[in-house]
Amino acid sequence: MALENQPKSEATPTVLLVDDNPQNLELLEVYMEELPEIRVVTATNGLEAMSQVADESPDLILLDIMMPKLSGFEVCKRIKADPKTRDIIVVMVTALSEPSDIERAAECGTDDYISKPIDRKAMVDLVRNLLKTRTRA
Repeated sequence: MALENQPKSEATPTVLLVDDNPQNLELLEVYMEELPEIRVVTATNGLEAMSQVADESPDLILLDIMMPKLSGFEVCKRIKADPKTRDIIVVMVTALSEPSDIERAAECGTDDYISKPIDRKAMVDLVRNLLKTRTRA
């Protein structure tokens, strides 16, 4: 089981899951249970995500795009524009799959993009590999 709401330590990567749909958020949490070495925190809208970024300094964010209060595009732009947070890995997880949406995500600075429905193994492997890359950097 993922380490939820445990104190952050240097050795424990923190993953922030952001989705306004409770079922999607729960699904992501279940997927992350396959990575017992991580700590999971959640947010249900863009403003809450920005607050969690400030409070938790996550290593990686799985970010929905279509959310109330602040879109995933805007959250990603703000994270990547701030020197204190720009190295956080941001993966957009969304039902949007038009080339223009993918291009807009890239313009915002996303590190990767996954379309829903999410393949469990692909998601877990991606998070594991991106965290390994970050640890080596």
